[in-house]
Amino acid sequence: MSTIIVLDGHTLNPGDLSWDPWRKYGDIVVHERTLPEDIVQRCATAEIVITNKVPLSAETLARLPLLKYIGVTATGYNIIDIDAAKRQGIVVSNVPSYGTASVAQMTFALLLELTMHVQRHSDAVMEGRWSRSPDFCFWDFPLVELAGKTIGIIGMGNIGSRVADIATAFDMSVLGNSRNQTDQSHRRNFSWVSIPQLLERSDVVSIHCPLFPETRGLINKKTISLMKPGAFLLNTSRGPIVAEEDLAEALNNDRIAGAGMDVLGTEPPVNGSPLLGAKNCIITPHISWATREARSRLMTASLDNLAAYKSGHPVNLCTS
Repeated sequence: MSTIIVLDGHTLNPGDLSWDPWRKYGDIVVHERTLPEDIVQRCATAEIVITNKVPLSAETLARLPLLKYIGVTATGYNIIDIDAAKRQGIVVSNVPSYGTASVAQMTFALLLELTMHVQRHSDAVMEGRWSRSPDFCFWDFPLVELAGKTIGIIGMGNIGSRVADIATAFDMSVLGNSRNQTDQSHRRNFSWVSIPQLLERSDVVSIHCPLFPETRGLINKKTISLMKPGAFLLNTSRGPIVAEEDLAEALNNDRIAGAGMDVLGTEPPVNGSPLLGAKNCIITPHISWATREARSRLMTASLDNLAAYKSGHPVNLCTS
């Protein structure tokens, strides 16, 4: 039987799912978390390694000669040195689209909080301010209606397309930018545009592109300067796409109206982040993918990837 090592099982399954079906394919050892210095020792005898966020560098892979398969229980696989894996003949698979609905839902959760400030107003009510109010209602922040506004979506893959669907239901116009311009003729009020055009014309900018060298730092001082003063920025993709110091400066100087971030450049932000103290910035701890429904799909798809590898016909290959 193959040895299967799960490096950070708590991330995918904090206890509400089951690893039992995996035992069909080998002797599975689930580590809740793994520190970088423990990776080689834990994986020394493994043919199969499953990881969500524990990185496997070229140096680490070189010390694991028995390793044949890496299953990434996520869509992004930048934690793996793919070139090194290729050289060693290691198959790497990911799960492309398990979290589409949940991430799109989170995108609008952030946007609705930025536009209606539900939690802040609820907190004010619980503190007794409504009870003491001389008027029948009050609001502390500008309330913004989405109907008639324009959302610019950077990355029109599965998640970006779902965000566009929801935006249309809110009666918003949609601008899209993507490496591959798929047919969007079924959408009303949709246009493909360049990044500068998208930033200039959008009331909301939502990021859904992968982290590549060309997208790292895509949102920076220069590109933020193109945005409308009343615009909102949303990022549920990857933290390094946004230059955090530049965004914090823009928020603190009222250059844009607000930001909703489910991701940061370093996770967790053990050394802090300029955005932690920025004005009108909502930050959540990378949870858009983590509904039980999405994690259940992820668990099933990851197991299917392993089954395909064991059958000699691997799928969802990470090749570049």
